[in-house]
Amino acid sequence: MHIQRGELTVSSAGLFWLQTDPSRGCNTLWHLSDHGPVRLGPDHLAIRSRVNGYGGGAVAASDKGVFVVGEDQQIRFINHTGDQCISLTDDPDAAYGGLVADESRERVLAVREADGQQQLVAVSMAGERTVLHSGQDFYSAPAVSADGREIAWTSWQLPDMPWVRTRLWTAKIGSDGLLHQCRDWPTPTEGSVQQPIFDDELWALSDHEGWWQPWRIETSGEGGWKTIAAPARDHANAPWQLGESHHCPIGEGGWARVRYCNGTGELWLSSGDTGEEIRVARDFGDFRCLQSAGGQLYCIGRAASRLDAVLMIDAKTGQVRTIAGGEEAMAGARAALPLDIEVPALKPGESSIHGFFYTPRLASADLPPLILIAHGGPTSAAYPVFNPQVQYWCQRGFAVAEINYRGSSGFGRAFRMALEGRWGEVDVEDMERAADHLASFGLAVGQRVFIQGRSSGGYTALMAMIRSRRFTAGASMFGVTDPMRLRAMTHRFESGYLDWLLGSPDEYPERWRDRTPLFHAERITAPMIFFQGGQDKVVVPEQTRAMLEAMKAAGRQPELHWFEDEGHGFRRQGNQAGMLEWMFSFYRKHSQKANDQAENLS
Repeated sequence: MHIQRGELTVSSAGLFWLQTDPSRGCNTLWHLSDHGPVRLGPDHLAIRSRVNGYGGGAVAASDKGVFVVGEDQQIRFINHTGDQCISLTDDPDAAYGGLVADESRERVLAVREADGQQQLVAVSMAGERTVLHSGQDFYSAPAVSADGREIAWTSWQLPDMPWVRTRLWTAKIGSDGLLHQCRDWPTPTEGSVQQPIFDDELWALSDHEGWWQPWRIETSGEGGWKTIAAPARDHANAPWQLGESHHCPIGEGGWARVRYCNGTGELWLSSGDTGEEIRVARDFGDFRCLQSAGGQLYCIGRAASRLDAVLMIDAKTGQVRTIAGGEEAMAGARAALPLDIEVPALKPGESSIHGFFYTPRLASADLPPLILIAHGGPTSAAYPVFNPQVQYWCQRGFAVAEINYRGSSGFGRAFRMALEGRWGEVDVEDMERAADHLASFGLAVGQRVFIQGRSSGGYTALMAMIRSRRFTAGASMFGVTDPMRLRAMTHRFESGYLDWLLGSPDEYPERWRDRTPLFHAERITAPMIFFQGGQDKVVVPEQTRAMLEAMKAAGRQPELHWFEDEGHGFRRQGNQAGMLEWMFSFYRKHSQKANDQAENLS
């Protein structure tokens, strides 16, 4: 089993979290009992929200148990002993996510998605559904005050994404359970607000001054946004999923907050009495789902050589205890550890870029081949945490570099927004810069550098193969090949994203044509390998099929591996292993060919 990133919840009923069963490719519910971790719920129950395509907030603890979203997208309640599982919704055309318990009313709040619309709703223990707010295109998981009288949430409208522009809302919850005095709180300048949370007052993370930093919102009188002393760092990452939590109060005025420093997540505790801050859990490089109860902080920690772990941290001393997970990831073998790399800017005004370099564990007298990985999103990021696929390559003699190109989150708003209108350009430039930088330090040899990526990372890899002769071969895993067709077919959450990444197609038709891999298949002269899931609803299978046909028409011989039972991202263990084995065979073959060609030239 593996701890599921970002899915943990706590209440007076105890601590609950999700673990992934890789053999089944599904998430199961676990609880910390007096005798240690135990699984809860029926054996057949798999848990996962699909709201916005990426889900999140599929579990929420109350004082009597936990609410969950099953794979069928319906809400259930499981008591803390696990011997009772009640279905609360029978809504087959809808998906639920972003669950939050409203304990004073014995109900759960959720984002409901149906018929291309979203609503903020409440569902009672009797299964009665009440619409609390509607009219916005998208909603995030709400937050309820401790006394149950106030609520806060964020929303956004198309064509925006939640990391571009959002609105913070508050309302009073009346004795009838409905919302009253709803109002929004505009940021002083344009920004993205996320993760509202109540302590004695309302707090949120907003980047309207350049970084996702903590702000206090005074909701009485004229009110407004009040800054606090905080370093110029992102205190969250791009909210692809609902229910993220990178900050929380820990009692007596203290706070726990995550900060991202050059791609590494740091966990800091601050004292309410003195304001003193300490960094804790230094062995971990990313933290998700911060929750507190009874003087303890709970979260999911991710480390470079260990499996994800459920952590309990004493809010006063910072002492860390592992509740579940956290095992050494590679029994009998040493994991390759990430080394920070910084690629300096080439021109004034440009940003340096950061990433993580992994040296191969298989000894060789020759300089190893290098795989450059472009992360997905593209507004996501690479973190210095255990990645079994990176370790797979290092154990087989490859060096690996994961690059946080411009557009990645965790480096401030300006860096993230630098990708606007320039997708397929600045990300490709940064991947090339990284390859050249590593070569200049003797960490890569020119004729054996590969590039790969998933989803939007696959698009970056394809554009790099089109625009550059720097790479020996490339791999696209369910990558975007035709942005215009994707624009017409993709799900609603990302329906306006492509216009942000490339500009309006009506205004910039030549840019769209120039940045469409399908139209430039003949320019890919180096080998390519493709992987595609037949059930993919994000990058639909037609994208990969059309690219293969175009390359074959141009006289190329691309390699394709099709997984009919997979969606966007491969979940089944056997399929993941098969993908790696095929890719290894592909890279090894073309690495040897590159070596032979270099020897012939010399």
